[in-house]
Amino acid sequence: MKIKPFQHIFRATVLAALISSSMQSFAQPTDEVVAIVDNSVILKSDLEQGVAETEHQLKAQNKTVPPQQYLQMQVLDQLIVRQAQLEQVKRYGIKADEKTLNAAVLKVANQSGANSLEAFQQKLDAIAPGTYENLRNRVAEDLAIGRLRQQQVMSRIKISDHDVENFLKSPEGQAALGTQVHVIHMRISGDNADAAQQVAQQVKQSLSTSDDPKAISSKLSTAAVKVDGLDMGFRSLSEIPTELAARITPLQVGQTTELINVRDGIHVLKLLERKQNDQKALVPQYQTRHILIQPSEVVSLDRAKQMIDSLYKRAKAGDDFATLAATYSNDTGSARDGGSLGWVSPGVMVPEFEKVMKETPVGQVSQPFQSQFGWHILQVTDTRQQDMTKEVQERMARQILGERLFDTEVDSWMRELRANAYVEIKDANLDSKAQQKK
Repeated sequence: MKIKPFQHIFRATVLAALISSSMQSFAQPTDEVVAIVDNSVILKSDLEQGVAETEHQLKAQNKTVPPQQYLQMQVLDQLIVRQAQLEQVKRYGIKADEKTLNAAVLKVANQSGANSLEAFQQKLDAIAPGTYENLRNRVAEDLAIGRLRQQQVMSRIKISDHDVENFLKSPEGQAALGTQVHVIHMRISGDNADAAQQVAQQVKQSLSTSDDPKAISSKLSTAAVKVDGLDMGFRSLSEIPTELAARITPLQVGQTTELINVRDGIHVLKLLERKQNDQKALVPQYQTRHILIQPSEVVSLDRAKQMIDSLYKRAKAGDDFATLAATYSNDTGSARDGGSLGWVSPGVMVPEFEKVMKETPVGQVSQPFQSQFGWHILQVTDTRQQDMTKEVQERMARQILGERLFDTEVDSWMRELRANAYVEIKDANLDSKAQQKK
């Protein structure tokens, strides 16, 4: 059997394996290399810990633990892929910030019954010295790998405007948009398939001129064929079985579906009304212009602050903001237009800029503030509420489609990563490729 990659989520069983491994490594200072991956190594203790985790997970799921050699080969291959990812993490300088790391470790602590990081550290290190640090390092690695995957894999996923348009027209897309439909649902059933088919055709024809399911049922039901009819009222497409929702979505109001043959009979539906979720996505926008002074090899951070302070005083004294921006701003893209950034929506600018933009009254010049790009002053010249419903819907569609493709693309990316990594396995008994050749 194929062992699924063990997930580094610190449930009780995995935590127990980690503690056990820490105790072993504390008692046994010597170790040996079992594999080389690019510029790093995988130690025997790493393999033993991975095997212990996998065994714990399989037993917790009441699954059979495979033979030891097979399990070791599978786990080693997973460790190689993990190490190849960590090599990429180092290459791109990806690190988890302390706040995110503390929150992730605290979640593990809470799952184990500890209410604080301090209590958790004392609890783990009392069992085996260094266990808390090992766990914290593992969580930090997992967070960094998660970010790496998001960056690398999402950049590989290409979703066209046509993909988005098709999704929004699909039953799933319509359901996600909150589309509701008012439908008449007719079901025709009987032991004689030919007779049921003939009556179903009559039902479909009757629906073209009538919206009364009870009248149609009464008129066309026979001793051999039963016709059930129901006005379903308004229903969300997400509440209707997928195979029926798929037939309703392309209909125009007043149209009926073709006959739908399923196990419990023949179905035919008529669309009476359709309505969209009428809640609009109104987004505040700010017509904004700014001046940026960036530190450089010739302009120190302190000098940049002095320059922006001077420009702030001039703007407050009445100098034309657009002229100052065109003359002094280091943001060449906006400087040529008097510092104008046009209409800015929330979430577009860096947090420091957005905070000041939202807090600055229309017509006023902000106090100087710093972002990762340098020192700024800005002016909001107008505000408005913009209907961004279409853009929000398209963004939602891209997110859903991206998530749908993500797992498949992750597998492809990881296979490529494994194929391109330099790997040397020291023990031929642990080399799955060598074993396959035997």
